[in-house]
Amino acid sequence: METVFKALAHPTRRDLLDSLFEQDGQTLRSLTTGHDMTRIGVAKHLQLLEEARLVVTRRRGREKLHFLNPVPIRLIHDRWVSKYTEPWAAGLVSLKEELEEMMEKVFEIYIRTTPELLWEAITNPTIRAKYHFGAGADSSWSPGSKWALVHPGAEGALAEGENLVVDPPLRLVQTMDVMWSEDAEREGTSRVTWEIEQVGDSCRLTVIHDELRDDAPAELYGGWPMVLSGLKTWLETGGTLTTPGSLMYDAS
Repeated sequence: METVFKALAHPTRRDLLDSLFEQDGQTLRSLTTGHDMTRIGVAKHLQLLEEARLVVTRRRGREKLHFLNPVPIRLIHDRWVSKYTEPWAAGLVSLKEELEEMMEKVFEIYIRTTPELLWEAITNPTIRAKYHFGAGADSSWSPGSKWALVHPGAEGALAEGENLVVDPPLRLVQTMDVMWSEDAEREGTSRVTWEIEQVGDSCRLTVIHDELRDDAPAELYGGWPMVLSGLKTWLETGGTLTTPGSLMYDAS
């Protein structure tokens, strides 16, 4: 948490995060525009934001794109803020962007666990329900198989799709059609990729939600930081989040 607070302490770094909040997936050149600073200076600030995991980078061809990662902010929110200002703080993870014709969101978190236990927590419906708003993911988890996000309080599946890549315990790629609201259902099919990498005694989990329309509603992707925060809490402590948002759809 100390690195996050240090990264947020400088106004230039807060401005860079604001810029990514408005338009995610920017290059260094794009982020330098509007700042009275050299590209090297901006790059140094971005490096500190990357070290705090507030910014995640991905290569697309020759370009290096920078994405806002709201998960560390979500963790601060869940630890200190939620009981006082849950409705306001939820706005930190309600993101909006325009990136060519489609939109891509990248979320990253470190969890002290093994790849095998992390994979089980993602694919076991009983465990999944502990941190995913009471909903579990049912599937045979084989390539080409169907999957569905099911909540005991719902008449049908909240979301469903096809497992495109199933490579336990490292990578899972799925299509996703959301049915929990009329607005979400109209958006059609998007894609979710789970990437697991062991780093020392922990795992780096990256969730990429892409193939979203550039004006897709935030309800499709804005819940990921809370889901991943709950996943980390469950695996590291055996407990569940008790923030108002996390308990909103609790089935227990």
